Amino acid sequence: MLLTISSFVCFTALVLGASYYLTRKKDASSSEGYFLAGRGLTGWIIAASLLLTNLSTEQMVGLNGQGYMFNMSSMGWEIGASVALIIVAFFFLPRYLKRGYATIPDFIGERYDAATKQFVNFLFLAGYVLILLPTVLYSGAIGMGGIFDIMGTFHLSPMMAIIVVVVAIGVLGCLYTVFGGLRIMAVADAINGIGLIIGGLMVPLFALAYVGDGNIAAGLVEVVKSHPEKFNAIGSSIDPVPFATMFTGMLLVHLFYWGCNQTIVQRVLAAKNLKEGQKGLLLAACFKLIGPLYLILPGIIAFHIFRDNPLQVGDMAYPMLVNKVLPFYLIGFFAAVLFGAILSSFNAALNSTSTLFMLNVYKPLIKPTATDHELVTKGKYVGIVLAVFSMCVAPLIAMAPSGLFNYLQMVNGFYNVPIFTLIVFGMLNKTAPAWAAKATLVFFMVGYGLTQLNIIHTTLHFLHILAILFVVSVMFMYMTGKFWPTQNKYDSTQDLHVVDTTPWNKAVIVSVAIALCAFGVYVLFSRLGIAA
Repeated sequence: MLLTISSFVCFTALVLGASYYLTRKKDASSSEGYFLAGRGLTGWIIAASLLLTNLSTEQMVGLNGQGYMFNMSSMGWEIGASVALIIVAFFFLPRYLKRGYATIPDFIGERYDAATKQFVNFLFLAGYVLILLPTVLYSGAIGMGGIFDIMGTFHLSPMMAIIVVVVAIGVLGCLYTVFGGLRIMAVADAINGIGLIIGGLMVPLFALAYVGDGNIAAGLVEVVKSHPEKFNAIGSSIDPVPFATMFTGMLLVHLFYWGCNQTIVQRVLAAKNLKEGQKGLLLAACFKLIGPLYLILPGIIAFHIFRDNPLQVGDMAYPMLVNKVLPFYLIGFFAAVLFGAILSSFNAALNSTSTLFMLNVYKPLIKPTATDHELVTKGKYVGIVLAVFSMCVAPLIAMAPSGLFNYLQMVNGFYNVPIFTLIVFGMLNKTAPAWAAKATLVFFMVGYGLTQLNIIHTTLHFLHILAILFVVSVMFMYMTGKFWPTQNKYDSTQDLHVVDTTPWNKAVIVSVAIALCAFGVYVLFSRLGIAA
């Protein structure tokens, strides 16, 4: 245990120290330098930061838990992301960079009006503070607590073990917030990203070797032959991701997450130019194609290993597997990498929430005369307050259902697709008035809430419901624009030359290759492939 803890502490300290050293001379005193890394991030840094921001224990624990309980259908969250990233690279990113936006609500304000901008800004803040930040901390506590067996080692109750890990993540997250803003986080993500790819792939390889008595290939053959149905990604109506949802609500959720979610988009808004931004998005799409290998396959292997003594909670499959198959001398390194992924998601949400509050609430509504220095300084204080609040709320999520990942996606539906509807329709249509945008948000959230609280009873998957509400909302906004057109003629094509917007000349070729690979992965994990 001492070796495990020592290697964990050393790798974590190395990442923090190296990140600070590499960014110590960069200007983070201005709001653009602190919140947008001075608009100087390159493709590889963006790709690593996107992956680490996205990947945390919600995925490691949640998706592997679904692999344990169901099958490969949950890989739709990963493979679908590859397709969405292509669309973001060609459709959303050029429009954002041409206008030089710092936050997503900036577009809402420019396309509709200031009141709609504040409405959307409030939804982002509420979603991040009440859902995203506490959930990252809680799922991180479950993952880290399971790997280190904190309850058994320190003789703590389950709740106290969660609180200890939550506080550790929160405090270290505050250090990143205080010392460097987005740039130091992005550099730390790049370092952790290398470790994550190595560590993430180590788990299924050691697990298969465990099954095959040292032979990885034999282990894979045994798992596939024993449970071929688990390798089917074409989900049915009773699976977490029915295959039909890939073309309805799943696509909408992906497009919101990768193209309209401040936590993610802030990375590409900080791109040095459009070429580097597109390169970062498409590189991230490539890595998403291998996501099922370390995000779902370990859960299926855990199902095979623990089949004689089934786990009561599917979300415990991943930490239990790591403890069982990884050599003791690698557990500390893997825990440090996983801790880095947790920190990345937490820091990204923290930085984005602080950005949204300082640039869209504090400066325009509270103190319009605030200087850049004041915005950065008070932004750090806001980040610390939010971190403390999240630490207090996170342990309460212990009452969440066992399907943590699906639960999180369902709750996010209250604000993600409604906001996406306003953004994508606003980019494609110039006539819908601002009052229609506000009415759409209210209608969408109320309609979705009525179905999820079973006030309106339906057997439809929540992703299908999101798609239906999206179509109805688009039709409503189109009709209002036709009969009551706005006088605010927004022009999304005008380039303000904030950064160079020349596209990457290899973007089309790379995108076609990614799309073909995504199709191939689904064929592989189907009854036409190894699930047969």
